[in-house]
Amino acid sequence: MKYDVVIVASGKGQRANLGYNKAFYKMKDNKTVLEHSASLFVEDEDCVNIIIVTNEEYFSSVFNNEKIILTTGGKERNDSVRNGLKKVESEYVLIHDAARPFLNKESLNEVKKAVEEHKAAILAKKSIDTIKVVKDGVIVNTLDRNFVYMAETPQAFETKLLKECHEKCKDMIYTDDASILESLGYDVYVVESKFNNKKLTVEADFLDLWLKRL
Repeated sequence: MKYDVVIVASGKGQRANLGYNKAFYKMKDNKTVLEHSASLFVEDEDCVNIIIVTNEEYFSSVFNNEKIILTTGGKERNDSVRNGLKKVESEYVLIHDAARPFLNKESLNEVKKAVEEHKAAILAKKSIDTIKVVKDGVIVNTLDRNFVYMAETPQAFETKLLKECHEKCKDMIYTDDASILESLGYDVYVVESKFNNKKLTVEADFLDLWLKRL
């Protein structure tokens, strides 16, 4: 299959307390988080274009590669993804968080296979914790963890389908793309994530031994 990937890298790094976009934090090997997050797509012959969605001020900081297309982010995450989708031309599209630099090839290949079969598929990790629903500081429900998965990226879709769904929901706010399809009644297939695909989010994530500060 041939696909494009949209990598969302337009955050401000507020929860990470960095003072700048966390996608451009340099890891131990002096490569940025973004460069690591994009590395599998650079190497994958099935990937036609890598569409980086980020703030224009960071365009000059993006690593060089012939597959890369740059575009600006929007106010909300789904606005940024929609901007990226305007550049997509392949039959399939993957949406990936720039803050997930540990994706491995096996997981990527499983998601690619699943989207060909199901038109919509995401990587998700089965919960090992007991999940509580809380309102105003009080538990209102306990979910059966056997049915709870933590959504990750990449999330993969038939391009035409995702573009249509984004257009229908352009005035709504969603935290991931699978939610958009779910809201419209489409089935989204889950590929269980079995490896470390951690999202770097809060300050503690950037104190890991694999990382270094500039």
